[in-house]
Amino acid sequence: MREIYIVTHPEATHITENVVGGWYDSSLTAQGTRDAERIAQRLVELLPERPTVHLATSDLRRARQTAAPIARALGVEAIIDEDLRERSYGEAEGTTPGSTVFLAPSTDAQRMDHHPGTPGTETRREWATRVYRALDRVQQAETDHSVIVTHGGTLTYLLTAWIQVPIDHAGYAMFSTTPGGITRLREDDFSHDRHIVNLNDTSHLNRAPH
Repeated sequence: MREIYIVTHPEATHITENVVGGWYDSSLTAQGTRDAERIAQRLVELLPERPTVHLATSDLRRARQTAAPIARALGVEAIIDEDLRERSYGEAEGTTPGSTVFLAPSTDAQRMDHHPGTPGTETRREWATRVYRALDRVQQAETDHSVIVTHGGTLTYLLTAWIQVPIDHAGYAMFSTTPGGITRLREDDFSHDRHIVNLNDTSHLNRAPH
């Protein structure tokens, strides 16, 4: 049985400063740092037998800061993967939301190739293509348990990749998340069905840290 835990980084400075994130290299806030420890504690509970775990993280600072306590708690080294980044918003990154052009996608089959107008912004296809690659690498790891540390937007394409939605048909997908959530995936050995066991569980964030 294969299980994958997807962690979306907790509160980061681009959220509290109200600027566009994307590849803008913000850091965890003090609250986000505390929540990262809570996430690590919860993963220890979910993996009580301490099996060999494959840990992959986005290279952006807020994700690496989230992965650090997880790596310590599980006794593993985090593998850095740029393909797990959030969507690039190009020249909009670090600016006030709404201060640059962002055109809504069409409602037809061309949604994946729509460009929102701000230079440097990825299309949904460009974004999804690299996220699908990242999940492929995680699944190639010789372990039954993996942890992925990523960003809220990127979670959507990790899930469509998991249930094998072709990229051409992923243009309408959107899974809502909150900072610090844990999503649990499972593939069973008998039928090889791919389950989304829990989506965006945040119950651990209400606990007092150990």
